[in-house]
Amino acid sequence: MRGSFKVATIAGTEVRIHLTFLILLVFVALHGLSRGGGAAGALDAVLFISAMFLCVLLHEFGHVFAARGYGIRTPDITLLPIGGVARLERMPRTPAHELVVAVCGPLVNVGIAALIFLGLGLRPDLDPANFRFEQSGHFWEKLLLWNLLMVAFNLVPAFPMDGGRVLRALLAMAVDYGRATRWAATIGQGIALSVVLWMLLGGIPFQPILLLIAFFIFMAAGQEAASVAETEATRGLRVRDAMMTEFHVLPADAVLGDAVERLLAGSQHDFPVMDGGGELLGLLSRQRLIEGLAKHGSLHRVAGLAEDCPESLEPAARLTEALERLRATSCPMLPVFDPSTGRLVGLLTAENVAEVLMVRAALGR
Repeated sequence: MRGSFKVATIAGTEVRIHLTFLILLVFVALHGLSRGGGAAGALDAVLFISAMFLCVLLHEFGHVFAARGYGIRTPDITLLPIGGVARLERMPRTPAHELVVAVCGPLVNVGIAALIFLGLGLRPDLDPANFRFEQSGHFWEKLLLWNLLMVAFNLVPAFPMDGGRVLRALLAMAVDYGRATRWAATIGQGIALSVVLWMLLGGIPFQPILLLIAFFIFMAAGQEAASVAETEATRGLRVRDAMMTEFHVLPADAVLGDAVERLLAGSQHDFPVMDGGGELLGLLSRQRLIEGLAKHGSLHRVAGLAEDCPESLEPAARLTEALERLRATSCPMLPVFDPSTGRLVGLLTAENVAEVLMVRAALGR
């Protein structure tokens, strides 16, 4: 995710922190100071918010290890001010598997709350209205309540929360996956709109953060539905049905000026860079090209800016699986090689896939 940086790698999954999370820590520290607690109050607030997000991280690793049991890798987890995002390669298509992956996150928070309760013998105030992270004292009581709040919030049946995925998994046991996703996404968007309307009509106090969360839920539900619709539409198709077959290749000794000419002469935005023996050295994206021009000028060789792209495809590969691999990589396209000759025969881009689906939809109508 742009704007994030790596802080650790745990069990093969990168842990990343978004820059806005650091802004949150500064805000929390200033808030602690403003309430008259001085440096000690600021430190208490920062320590507690850090403990909160440690629980968020453990929650995400609950999903990670559950998904790993079904052969699904998680390249990274990013901590944001609104929570954590685990980037799974794909979601399980078997409803029971998705159900397990979805509930394992909240179960981690239930376990943390139980450990605090049993280990310290606490009797916390379970009224969420009394939850204030800037209050001094009662650290463990507040952390216990925070974990219970996480469970309740994440089980709201709306994407991208775990409850939305639980709902889809249950629906998918009765109807097909695409329809289950549409129904779950519609319910999630309805919940988001209801919260906003209730807030605007004065049913609950106006809270900017709640408005932001509702907007995020509405957009994420729509994106999930669109992504699954695309996946369903590509079933039965192969990479050769959607790959770009007319494209330009840049030789290793070409300069950025040559790439600019190709860019302006046609609709191709990203270029494979190949050596004299036909080996792929990398991909020169439009973004890298523009950045390279600004930094090095038009006479700089393209080979020095080509991005490594370890992923590649074969023409007969399933398009659904190829799309999942394309989404999981940072490369703007994936090269397609003929397995019999080893020759580059095509490029798969999200734009080309979208065009194929539009054409098929038009023909279907």
